[in-house]
Amino acid sequence: LISVSYCLLFAAQRHVLTYMEDAVSQLLENREDISQYGIARFFTEYFNSVRQGTHILFREFSFVQATPHNRASFLRTFWRCFRTVGKNGGKYFSINCYLLTAQEYHCLLQLLCPDFPMELTQKAARIVLMDDAMDCLMSFSDFLFAFQIQFYYSEFLESVAAIYQDLLAGKNPNTVIVPTSSSGQHRQRQPPNDCNPLDGVEASLFYQCLESLCDRSKYSCPPSTLVKEMLSSAQRLTFYGFLMALAKDQGINRALGALPDKGDLFLDPAMDQELEKLVAQVSGLSVSGPSSSSGDTANLPVHNSPRINSPWKPLHHRRKTDAESEGSNEETDSSEN
Repeated sequence: LISVSYCLLFAAQRHVLTYMEDAVSQLLENREDISQYGIARFFTEYFNSVRQGTHILFREFSFVQATPHNRASFLRTFWRCFRTVGKNGGKYFSINCYLLTAQEYHCLLQLLCPDFPMELTQKAARIVLMDDAMDCLMSFSDFLFAFQIQFYYSEFLESVAAIYQDLLAGKNPNTVIVPTSSSGQHRQRQPPNDCNPLDGVEASLFYQCLESLCDRSKYSCPPSTLVKEMLSSAQRLTFYGFLMALAKDQGINRALGALPDKGDLFLDPAMDQELEKLVAQVSGLSVSGPSSSSGDTANLPVHNSPRINSPWKPLHHRRKTDAESEGSNEETDSSEN
């Protein structure tokens, strides 16, 4: 109970109920498995995973985007898992060498969250590409920082799009309704038209509307002081020009706290150390000594092999995996017979 209480204190007070409901739901769904090692241990492991940020692995999108901590954890996990996309032969370059399309980045996102919506990936890609050419290639760093802004501040950006459209039309932005539903259920709007004869809207007026939006919004917003500083040197700007500025601003990136600075994007000493340990363990499983011409496998180490612990994942996924494994074994046995 002390461990559970400690982990509860870690979670943001506004969202403790979200994690408690999720934990209880998984407890009830997997009570037969959990009974083997106790409820107290289950809650300890669950909230430890929340603290470590691994609780979002392989979870449904509705849970991944449910809290700011979940969103930041997902961004950090995506970066740590796929930062090697920006590498070339283990060497780091100031210009990324591996370029992928929006569809390919979406496939990477789905490896962590199977039902991740393509719409969010396309919106992030549009920040980078500034047009509808969704088949164009993007560097990992460009996509990652654009995706961070689009994913973490999705509700805020939808309201910003509404304000921008109203400013273009000469309407009063104060009449814009701030979204109150989840990011996937917002009212649909046409993308703002950047081909405006006036080349966007007045930056100072735009910021005044954003400042008012941040004051009354229930959702995460970039720090208004950083946004003001970012817009101070501009007289006019377009909607996607504003999004690109958000994605490139390192002050906003540091305030969000999920990703490192761009210069350190491909450096993760803690993860590199873990990878080195895994490589060393795998090397210990390799065949020792020269192989014989007769194909003798006596040198294969089959005893005392090191065990690699996997990160915690929800128990209901384990159950599904076990069921699928049992089914596949039966088919294998029947085919052999």
